[in-house]
Amino acid sequence: MELGRVDHKELVLRILSDSFDDNKSVNYVIKQDQRRKERIRLLVEYSFNLCLNFGDIWISDDQKGCALIMIPDRKRFSFRSILWDIKLAFGAIGIRRVIAVMNREAKVKAHHPKNNVCYLWFIGVEPNHQNEGVGSRLLSEIIEKYEQDGLPIYLETSVDRNIPWYTRFGFEIFQSNEFTYTLYSLRRIIK
Repeated sequence: MELGRVDHKELVLRILSDSFDDNKSVNYVIKQDQRRKERIRLLVEYSFNLCLNFGDIWISDDQKGCALIMIPDRKRFSFRSILWDIKLAFGAIGIRRVIAVMNREAKVKAHHPKNNVCYLWFIGVEPNHQNEGVGSRLLSEIIEKYEQDGLPIYLETSVDRNIPWYTRFGFEIFQSNEFTYTLYSLRRIIK
């Protein structure tokens, strides 16, 4: 596995946009209209930009899978990040949905610890290469790296079939929130 760079952007946007096309949580966040797929890509681009600057981007060796990791303690105020927020609000979420999405984020983040954590924002594999072990190898390496760094890993999923996969890697559900779907919050605490 390698850490992603800016020149991996198109690869990451393609993999994650395709992987999360039917994801309930992603589709709750973005405006649902004829530009839905473009809006998913804008959401992934926003996440990519933040993780490139304040986290890590992981690419599988075969370039079929990737992950976006946010390290909240690294985040710093910048005018560039404000521009990204504005582009997300107008381009992906839709201005009328911003308050609902902000309330959703506040509910989810209220249960995260205040100390340093690794936030696994997105992990995805090209749809035609899922169930081949790409995601499992990627997640194993992510766990190894951040465990060595002393960071617990937090994530959310709205996909019920992903829960057994995460629990095999030592994650536990510690919270769930009801929106128009159930969003499960999981964590893997360092032992």
